[in-house]
This record gives sequence, C-alpha cells and structure tokens, in this order.
Amino acid sequence: MTVRLHTLPNGFRVATEHMPGLQSASIGIWVMAGGRHERIEQNGIAHFLEHMAFKGTERRSSAQIAEAIEDVGGYINAYTSREMTAYYARVLEADVPLAVDVIADILLNPVFDAGEIEVERGVILQEIGQSLDTPDDIVFDWLQEVAYPDQPIGRTILGPAERVGAFGRDDLAGFVGEHYGPGQMLLCAAGAVDHDVLCRMAEDLFGHLPPVSAPQLLQPARFQGGERRETKALEQVHFALALEGPNYRDDEIFVAQVYANALGGGMSSRLFQEVREKRGLCYTVFAQAGAYEDTGLITLYAGTSAEQIGELADVTIDEMKRAAGDINEAEVTRAKVQMKAGMLMGLESPSNRAERLARMLSIWGRVPAVEEAVEKIDAVSVARVRAFAERMAGGAGAAMALYGPADRAPTLQALQARLAA
Repeated sequence: MTVRLHTLPNGFRVATEHMPGLQSASIGIWVMAGGRHERIEQNGIAHFLEHMAFKGTERRSSAQIAEAIEDVGGYINAYTSREMTAYYARVLEADVPLAVDVIADILLNPVFDAGEIEVERGVILQEIGQSLDTPDDIVFDWLQEVAYPDQPIGRTILGPAERVGAFGRDDLAGFVGEHYGPGQMLLCAAGAVDHDVLCRMAEDLFGHLPPVSAPQLLQPARFQGGERRETKALEQVHFALALEGPNYRDDEIFVAQVYANALGGGMSSRLFQEVREKRGLCYTVFAQAGAYEDTGLITLYAGTSAEQIGELADVTIDEMKRAAGDINEAEVTRAKVQMKAGMLMGLESPSNRAERLARMLSIWGRVPAVEEAVEKIDAVSVARVRAFAERMAGGAGAAMALYGPADRAPTLQALQARLAA
C-alpha cells in the first residue's frame, strides 16, 4: 500500500492510499475547523453547518443527495469534533467519482434555505435533548467544561440550545467564509482509488477556490480542573475523572496510551479486574488517553450505584497510586501489544485508512509510515510508564464530573488528597 500526496496551487491537499484487492473505497473531505475554532457567540455552529451540508445544494435537493449515494449501494455521513469537521462516503470503485462530486457539491454549493434551517434547527435541538438524556454522554461534556473552563476547547460541540435557536443563514455562511478555505481542506481516500484521477477531480472542483486569510490563532488550551456535580434520580451515578496528559505531537502520548491501557483499557486491566471482577462495583469501567494540538486528557469513567460510589471512587484513586509503584513488564507488554494489534487491525478498513491520512496530515503535514508508530510504541519502557503514572498520581490538577444520585460521592478535593497521601 502506497500513500501519495499532492497539493494544488491554492493549498488544497489530496492524499490517497491504494489498497490492492479491495473493490470499494472510502473518500472524504476533512476541514480543519471544529468546535474549538468557534467564538463564544458561534458555539455549536460548526456542528450546525455539518448538518446543513446535507439539506440541499444548487444542484441537488436533500433527498437527491442521499439518493445519489444510496442508489449505488454506498453511504454518506459526517461528523464534527473539537478540531475538525469531516464529510465522507463509502462506495464501490466505479462510483468514486460520484462520491467526490457529491461531497464537493455539499461543501461548495449549499443553499442554506431558510425553511431547511428551521427544520434542521429542530433536529439539532432534539439531538441536544437526547444527549441530556444520555448520562454517559453528557458527563463527558461536563468533564471537558470543568477541565477547560471558559475556553473554546471546553465548550460542547453541539452548543447550547439558546445559541442553536438563534443561528441564521448569515451565521452559517460567515463560518464557511472564515474556515472553509482550500488551505483548510484535505481530500483523503483509501481503498480502490486512483490517485491521478482524484487529483484531476480536485483540480476541477476545488482548484478555482481562492486562498482565504489564515484563521485566527487558536486560543491555547489551559487545563484548570474543577468539579461539576449534577444530582438526578437515575439508577446509577456516572463518574468521570480527568487529569491533563500530553498533546498529540508529544512522544509521551504513546506512554500515556500504554498507561491508560494498562490501567483501564481492557478486561485484563487493573481497574476492570479490581473494580468489576473482584468487587462487583460496576458494569462499565475504563481509562483512556485522548489528545489535542496543545493538550490532552487521561480520562477514567465508571457507573455505579449511589451506595457504592464512594468505594468505587476510592478504589480508582488507589489503583492510580499503585500503578506508579508496581506496574510491571507483563502489563506494559500486554498494553503495547494491544495497542499495536488494535491499530493494525483497524487499518485493514479503508475508512480507518482515510481517517488516518487526514489526521496525520493535520498533525504533521505528512503521513508517517505505520512502522514509525509501532517503533514509538515499542520504545515505551516500564520505567517511562511508572514515571508517567507517578506524575498522574501527583494529582496537581484534576477535573471531575458526576451525574445521577451523587450525594454520597466524595468531593474532588477529597480524592486529590487521597491521591497525594
């Protein structure tokens, strides 16, 4: 499999990875604009814009957009994250040109019809309501908010209902004008794709776009931490704890991922074995390491009963402390093997390959060989993981979110004191 890159004169980039033996391809355009690129009065507009892309263009109605792809057996979708927005499709090899044309159409020619804006506003308000009814989703939004208060990176991607309720056509068009320039777009495709054909299509469809002024610099993330506790009569208390970790350009991200995997990444992890298997305190418990351009989070989550939240929180802290002193070679090796296997298995999917192309280009401006990531994972030693675990156990800053019958849950201050003891 060979990665090929091409940049048009206006800055629009094309990346492809041909995967022999496949009869389908995943194609998408990733825009380097997400939730953290919004000003406070725009919070939620990147996601609103993602929805509106499918609501009609100058050439196709909303139904025709869906039919164009589904009539050939493919699918089309989109997502918004804090640092990018993606519009992508999966189709058979013969229909790759069609998919590129449809994605280009929804990005370049949206009509932002007033009636459709009102319809989609209702859909998004329902989505916000659904998230509020999904405790193990909303608790992570609250965790992000208390980790990064009063900052774009800490705000919800969906936006508050009152702002979503006020967005109009000019707001949507304004965000496109600010952030949807050719230098902020990546056309990435993997599977049964022809690089030269895609480059010619990109030139025809996007080559005329004038470069836009560089977007305003991102507000640097400042992890501050804090606690949010929302009491509600639910069956469980949803408990989420976060500490600041490395950003995605820091080689320590691989150490952080090994640490999180060993602590709570699978059935053999410390938290799963101690909290669930030995004590029966919960059904779900995990730890994960996430990263952004200038910060990262080590996040732990579990759901348990009101009567057991105190014990669960204390045991979680104790396992974090214990890892700093006795995490061993077998655990680190297992975590590393799991990471490598997960990465390599995932890359058997053209969708994951295309996603990787976009992510690597956005981070590094190039697409490193998979072997580079494998080497960096292999280079993680027990000593490095213990040193990282010790920094996490130092608990200099932490964020916590609780949702449900949380009256008996310990405070963040109490957990930090236990961590430092």
